[in-house]
Amino acid sequence: MLMRKTAALLLLSLPLALARPMSTLAQAPVQYNVAFPNAVHHEARVTATFRELPAGPLQVRMARSSPGRYALHEFAKNVYDVAATDSRGRALTITRPDPSGWAVTGHDGTVTFTYTLFGDRTDGTYAGIDARHAHLNIPATLAYAEGLEQRPAQVQFAGLPAAWTVATQLQPDAAGTTYSAPNLQYLMDSPTSLGEQQVRTWQEGGRTIELKVLHEGTPAELDAYAAQTQKIVREAAAVFGGMPAFDFGRYTFVANYLPQTSSDGMEHRNSTSLTSRRPLRGPGAIDNLGTVAHEFFHAWNVERLRPQDLEPFNFSQANISSNLWFAEGFTQYYGELVLRRAGIYPTDTEYCQEALTGLVNAMMLSPGAARFSPVQMSQQAPFVDAAAAIDPNNRTNTYLSYYYIGAANALALDLELRARFKTDLDTYMRALWQQFGSQQQNYAPARPYTTPDLQRVLGEVARDTAFAGQFFRQHIYGHQQPDYPALLAPAGLLVRPARPNKASLATRLSFNAADSTATLGTTTSGSPLYVAGLDREDVVLRFDGQRLVGSKAFEELLSTHRPGDVVQLEVRTRTGLQTVPVTLTEEPALEVVTYEAAGRPISKAQKKFRAAWLSSKVR
Repeated sequence: MLMRKTAALLLLSLPLALARPMSTLAQAPVQYNVAFPNAVHHEARVTATFRELPAGPLQVRMARSSPGRYALHEFAKNVYDVAATDSRGRALTITRPDPSGWAVTGHDGTVTFTYTLFGDRTDGTYAGIDARHAHLNIPATLAYAEGLEQRPAQVQFAGLPAAWTVATQLQPDAAGTTYSAPNLQYLMDSPTSLGEQQVRTWQEGGRTIELKVLHEGTPAELDAYAAQTQKIVREAAAVFGGMPAFDFGRYTFVANYLPQTSSDGMEHRNSTSLTSRRPLRGPGAIDNLGTVAHEFFHAWNVERLRPQDLEPFNFSQANISSNLWFAEGFTQYYGELVLRRAGIYPTDTEYCQEALTGLVNAMMLSPGAARFSPVQMSQQAPFVDAAAAIDPNNRTNTYLSYYYIGAANALALDLELRARFKTDLDTYMRALWQQFGSQQQNYAPARPYTTPDLQRVLGEVARDTAFAGQFFRQHIYGHQQPDYPALLAPAGLLVRPARPNKASLATRLSFNAADSTATLGTTTSGSPLYVAGLDREDVVLRFDGQRLVGSKAFEELLSTHRPGDVVQLEVRTRTGLQTVPVTLTEEPALEVVTYEAAGRPISKAQKKFRAAWLSSKVR
């Protein structure tokens, strides 16, 4: 445990050799100083200095959104004690034209803008500051000035406790004391972790991979974790045929596994922010590795192979995209597939249990998936991507995450390409990479893609434009369900009821121990309680004449019934007390199992198909 000390984060800037006009290169860089005199109370003191300014008010802003997040987060809410001075230290006039901005007037070409920042959430979106570490998402930390977005920046860390080191994708100088960013987009995309890092470094495909970790485990645990991460890195690279050309020759896993962190993963151009309170040992470790696999796959898909509607990222508003089903959903599919190919899921059975079963259930049982397309689900991101609201919603019946609807369609497409067209999704991803991801300029994709581009390349890979058009009409612009039992059969995998003949209400109940009742959440369209006219906040007093003393007793009560039985529910609704007849249904949950586990014979062709799909691709 660190003693409480004052730490400082100093961001200066030097010109970088960038491909942009000389007039931009000649402009004075933005300088930041971030100190932590009150870290134990989660405060930082931030000073931003803007020089060589044109006449007129300077508009200083905090970001409202963050790369990889699509909802508004209004980072200015944690900023206070704002002041500004000119080059001679004279106080300047500050006005507040809107909640996220400040207008500074009367300057002499220089503005030094100072504020206190509060941050106590360690994840990929916010800032987490305490006496032990500082995990900084830059949009939540640093103010910026309108019109200066193309100016370079340099980051220098000074005054830190002796044991603290730095994890960041910013470019260090030869002395390792200053870290550069070419422009605001890159700076904002560069999470930084300060603390007692444990470091593992290796070479992969001519690139340096860094694993910089804050955790409470042993070096041996980190060694084992790094070995698993290396397998993930290799399998992800095998999908695309090689590593990206990371801008400064390296990729950094900025990892924080301390108890005060929140579970999250956030992709960035040459790094990823990994946060979890789960340790590197025990059953939770595989969940941490799942985040590693997902986020590293983003180094290709979304960071370089990037949708046009997210380029460039706008920090002043919510960013909407029609392509998150591909950017996040296909990445979700590959994150789990990479774990199997790397042997982290050691058997096909475990892969079926941990990955495929969830995808098939999500698609086949979600009312939202039968209602809206992956494109439409992607467009919901500003409302659901960690967005906060207090009014109830009906997403139980209208929404399925673009992660899952995209991953489920990736699964269907991969299986169909393998079965019908003698190709696969890996080939599709490589073709997209060559056309839209491999060429970069000015730290951004030279040619971001559109949804029609994704359809066109699918037609090229399958050598069947009619198939590509049909797939997109039915499954991407439309919401037709894939036939998973038929698609999985060539791999010797079976879709079946998880609990056949088990009676169910197909709705979760919240049991109230104080009075032996149960409260309903939003009921699912088509479920027994929905059909019976019951909904959220209705309270079940008795089920078939019995009080509900808890979940275990309720399961025992259900076990005395069969699907199709009609039971009487005594309920308290908004209109008063009622007795409602409810027809029980079969438990809807499905599972994907291997033919071997189901006791079915499996052919050599099915074994070959499955091995070609799930086996390692590292040569």
